[in-house]
Amino acid sequence: MNHLTTMLAQEFGIVFGNTTLLETAFTHTSYANEHRLLNISHNERLEFLGDAVLQLLISEYLYGHFPEKPEGELSKLRSMMVREESLAGFSRDCKFDQYIRLGKGEEKNGGRNRETILGDLFEAFLGALLLDQGVDAVRSFITIHIIPKIETGQFERVVDYKTQLQEILQAGGDVQIRYQVLQESGPAHAKEFLVGVFLNDQKLTQGTGRSKKIAEQEAAKKAIAEREADVLKGN
Repeated sequence: MNHLTTMLAQEFGIVFGNTTLLETAFTHTSYANEHRLLNISHNERLEFLGDAVLQLLISEYLYGHFPEKPEGELSKLRSMMVREESLAGFSRDCKFDQYIRLGKGEEKNGGRNRETILGDLFEAFLGALLLDQGVDAVRSFITIHIIPKIETGQFERVVDYKTQLQEILQAGGDVQIRYQVLQESGPAHAKEFLVGVFLNDQKLTQGTGRSKKIAEQEAAKKAIAEREADVLKGN
């Protein structure tokens, strides 16, 4: 943890009073399970707390800085910011992925690059920072390291392929669009989902991903690409 505390101090000016909280935030369940005799805590409870404070502070920011946007647009923008892929990106930007403690099996299976693990890690760090230094410290961290990404419009450019596909398919009238998990594979800690997208019970295509949401987006993206290809062919 010495390297982590040094990095936080140098890169972010953050010094934890309770280093045990910081250590817990960077400990995945797989590591704790492999070291049960040491009674090591993992970061799931801190993740719960971090998720709550992140939702609050992002909502606070959006409400104050976008007075012209209605509730629906604010909710959509917030959901883009706190989605798994975004949080994982924050972890990578902050170099947190280099310091998380993983079990040997999780490390071997590429856990250090898993979106879910990195997203949870970012939330756990915020939870630990909240307990150690209070909500103002979390607000300051978010303001410096996340808000600039909002102000450059990064999240408004995130493509929601499911919504885009729905708009395309419903242009000619109401249709039924549904997504169905066709297959689950891999161990519990590294699941991969195969999801099909159906139009009026006719399968259009399928997509894969580490979560159902990611697989659904991939399926929708492929369906859009295939439809555009058909248009170019004159079908």
